[in-house]
Amino acid sequence: MGSMKNTASILKRCLSALLGATTLLALTAGAASADKPFTFVALGDMPYGEPAKVYAPFKALIGQVNDLKPAFTIHIGDTKSGSTPCSDKMLLDQLNFMNTFDAPIVYTPGDNEWTDCHRKKAGRFDPIERLAFLRKHYFSHGPRSLGKVPMKIERQSDLMKEYAVYPENARFVKEGVHFVAAHVVGSNNNFEVRDRRAIAEFFARDKANVAWLNAEFDKAVAAKAKALVLAIHANIFKPGFFSKKKEAFSGASGFKRFGDALLKKAAAFKKPILLIYGDSHKYQITRPLSKKAPNVLALQVFGAKQMHAVKVTVDTVKPAVFDIQPIKNKALAN
Repeated sequence: MGSMKNTASILKRCLSALLGATTLLALTAGAASADKPFTFVALGDMPYGEPAKVYAPFKALIGQVNDLKPAFTIHIGDTKSGSTPCSDKMLLDQLNFMNTFDAPIVYTPGDNEWTDCHRKKAGRFDPIERLAFLRKHYFSHGPRSLGKVPMKIERQSDLMKEYAVYPENARFVKEGVHFVAAHVVGSNNNFEVRDRRAIAEFFARDKANVAWLNAEFDKAVAAKAKALVLAIHANIFKPGFFSKKKEAFSGASGFKRFGDALLKKAAAFKKPILLIYGDSHKYQITRPLSKKAPNVLALQVFGAKQMHAVKVTVDTVKPAVFDIQPIKNKALAN
């Protein structure tokens, strides 16, 4: 009888040890599968000016970015100034620059590449034709980014048949964080009255952008995303387009429908959101929707003469998911 009790006791201890080991293994596996911190770089509105003056310092900045070895880079558009020609060579020069980034680079167009090309100093090009040129050369390589080592992305043109002409609208996921780029540009988003074609282009693209934004937020909610990053070109918060006091978008603004959709979806999402944009060439970090969507942190990148970049470290374990630091161009005096 005593022998049976001893055997039962030994079996109980073995079972307890086995369960403990299994629990420890499960906890270790859970920790190993946790989302890891990572770093990416954001920049835009550059290089501005004559190639002979600005290409060298821009190359130097790209070298600094490559030395950091980020997971990827986001370019929010305006690869040239509004007063330099929108020639094939100029636009292809900028594409070549993007393909010198070691890591993947995701690009969303700005206004200087196409909407403003009708200007005299820009060469009086047809904006609609320049947009078609961008799509042909920057976005015809399939569902992948630019850069020396491209990464797979999802594109609106592939996922939504109704919006098959918008390959520039992209999204991807990194460590539980959802990233989305939408083609929203300065110059009032091409909501101009200079010709009917511009107006038609605006309404069609605006509809596509809103559909893309809504779809991505819905996907992020379904996937229980830890955070979301939205990249656009335009400063949608400029006076006249956006009321800071009311946190509302003007009806005369080409950003109203997109801005209203962002407000609604961001407020419902509740998780941290980083909005990256440019257009006004002033590095700043704000919470422009602090009353209606306080979870939106807005980063406006450097630009023009301020040819610098921004490093963003993402750690979903920390309360402040996004740690933002400037990358000063060592080739510039300031």
